[in-house]
Order: sequence, then C-alpha cells, then structure tokens
Amino acid sequence: MPQRSVVTVGTSMLVASLALAACGTRGEESGGGGGGGGDKKVAKIGVIAPLSGDLAALGKGIQHSVELAVKQANESNAIEGWTLEVAAKDDEAKPDVGKNAATALASDKDVVGVVGTLNSSVAQSVQPVLAQAKIAQISPANTNPSLTQGPDFKNAPKRTYPGYFRTCTTDAVQGPFAARYLFEKAGIKKIATVHDKKTYGQGLVESFTEEYKKLGGQVVAAETINPDDDDYGPVISKIKPSSPAALYYGGEYPQAGPFSQQMKAAGLNVPLMGGDGIFSGEFVKLAGKTSEGDLSTSVGAPVEELETAKTFISDYEKAGYADPYEAYGAYSYDAAKAIIEGLKVSLKSADSAEAARQATIDAIGKVSFDGVTGKVAFDEFGDTTSRVLTVYQVKSGKWAPVNTEEFK
Repeated sequence: MPQRSVVTVGTSMLVASLALAACGTRGEESGGGGGGGGDKKVAKIGVIAPLSGDLAALGKGIQHSVELAVKQANESNAIEGWTLEVAAKDDEAKPDVGKNAATALASDKDVVGVVGTLNSSVAQSVQPVLAQAKIAQISPANTNPSLTQGPDFKNAPKRTYPGYFRTCTTDAVQGPFAARYLFEKAGIKKIATVHDKKTYGQGLVESFTEEYKKLGGQVVAAETINPDDDDYGPVISKIKPSSPAALYYGGEYPQAGPFSQQMKAAGLNVPLMGGDGIFSGEFVKLAGKTSEGDLSTSVGAPVEELETAKTFISDYEKAGYADPYEAYGAYSYDAAKAIIEGLKVSLKSADSAEAARQATIDAIGKVSFDGVTGKVAFDEFGDTTSRVLTVYQVKSGKWAPVNTEEFK
C-alpha cells in the first residue's frame, strides 16, 4: 500500500490527509491484498463458508486461500484497470444463514463471483439466490451430485444452475471409490453405515452402499443420527450385535470424531471410515487416540505431495494466516483462480462488475489451466473434469495417504 505524507500546516489539512491514508487500506481490510487506488474500478469475489462454529477450521482455510489468490492477482495487475477484493460471509454451516449471506452478496453490485459453499445442504439454499443475480459460484467442497446434475442425476442428469461450478469431484465418485477400497483392497466384506440425515451425509452413504452391495459386500446395519446428537450409545447398541468389520459414516468431523470415540469405548473396535467431511485434523483431536486406524477419502491427490502445490503451500505459509489451509484450501485457491481467469475476459471492456456477471459465467465455463490441484476445467454440468481421489488413514495421530488413484 503506498504511503501518503501528511503536511502539518493545520488541523484541517491533517484530517484530510489522514482520511486519504485510510482510504488506501480498503483492499487490505477486505482481504483484497494490495489495496485499491487511483482510477481503478473494483470487482469483488465473495466467500460463503462457515467462519465460526464447529466447521470454522475448514471455512477459514477456504477464506484465506481465496484471499491469497486475490492478493497475488492484484500484485501482478492481472486485470488491468481493476482491483479485486474479497467479501467473506459466514454461513455458520446453516442453509438459512447461507441464503442470507448470498442475498447480501447479490445486492452488492461489485460482487461478480463467489467461492463456496462448504456444505451441500447450504449450497441448495445459496444456488437459486446467486443464479437469479447471475453471479458465478464455484465450490471447492460441495460433493452432492444433484447440485450440478439435478435431482434425477442417475437417470436424467440436467444442469439446473448454469452459473454453478465446482473444483472437487462428487459423491457419485467418492462413495464408490470408498466402497471399492474397503471391499477390494482392505478385504472388508461386512459393514455398518450411519449418516446424519443431511444432504451430504445421506447422499454419500447411498452412493457408497449401492457400489458396496454391487461388489458383493454385506451391509449388516444401516442407522441414522440427528444432526444435533452427541450421545450415540443407542445407535451403537443397535449396530454392535451385527458384528461389522468396519463402519461407514456419512457426515462431518464434529460428530464423526465423538462417534468414533464412543463406539470404540462401547467395544465396537473397528475402523470408522468417512468422506472428505471428516478429513481434518479436528477429527483426530475429537476422536483422540481411538482414531488410530480410522479412514477417510478426500478429493484429489495429497496436496503436500503435488509438485504443482509447492508454491501455493510456500506462499500460504509466508502470508502468515492464523489458520491452516486445511482440506479445501488448494481447491479454494483454484476456484478463485478460475474466477479470476474468467474476469480477465469479462472485465476487459466492462463498465462495471455487475454488467460483467453473465459474461463471467460464460468465461468460467471455458477456462482450462494448470492449477494447484492439477488441471482445472469444467464439463457440461459445471463439474470438475478431474476424478482423482485419495484414501487416508490415521497413523500415529495424523492423517496419512494410503491409496491415490483416478476413479474410472
């Protein structure tokens, strides 16, 4: 941010100079990096994610990764004549709060794209609001297939929201990937399932179960819990007599961690496996020592092992964010970059950010570049063209990759 000198001629001059200096901080305060100034026009990239509550660790990683991408774009003058800013909104992992966040962003004429959401259930409330305002949305984490291919995605896939994209693969891939690993590689032929009745958890268990049974596996118990439960004893008591060799969990780490701990304390000492919703260091903290041997799938290859991610990891660390980039940081960075690539086209001759909204959606649909997570491009539904996933296992108190491959 350029410094402004203050000439001490009088009180009025001092006040005016300080006011000018304060104006120069606008970009930094909004996470834009580098600040605004001069005759540059402003375009904002929104973030909708849980920035407070149980899932804040994942949400903050999303926010900071977008901030990093925007900061770097401003520093390199990626879009001549324009300064980018970040407008982050907390959805608290709640659909109604997410809808309000989307409404607030849609009413801001400078907002031209949004990265988010984390939760598929929140996305269902956010999608129609942003679609009506013709604001592009790219999720780094939503995995429910219906968000891109409609409610009848298995038989008659149809894109409902042309402005919605994602950089992560879907549960139509993640569930079967987990089923194949457990049945074919881990040799587990009997399993119990539990989900939290939410869009993400239920969809994940359904896709897992269909593939697992097709392979010849036996689902000996299928139970549900309520999203606000914290005592899982009654459900565990129902599952235990069926003697499963593992438990497949559809949900997120705030409940999955305690569930793992309680089921093992009750004598159901088998691995718990979940999807990307439990792939966080917070799961290990919540489950404690009993998490050893538990499993998770997550989208893409391990970021720390990717040559393409080394610069991102280094830059993120140098930026000094208080929170780690977590499971979706790299995908959030690539999502922000995809929006920025679209803006390079849509803002070129635009008078305002609002006027460039539809053109931004059109341009994002055509992007193709080498990102942190690999090739970034979208198919006709707005889904990522990448189908690489990884199985992780808790070893010595940390998630460690055990199997990475492209799902075919």
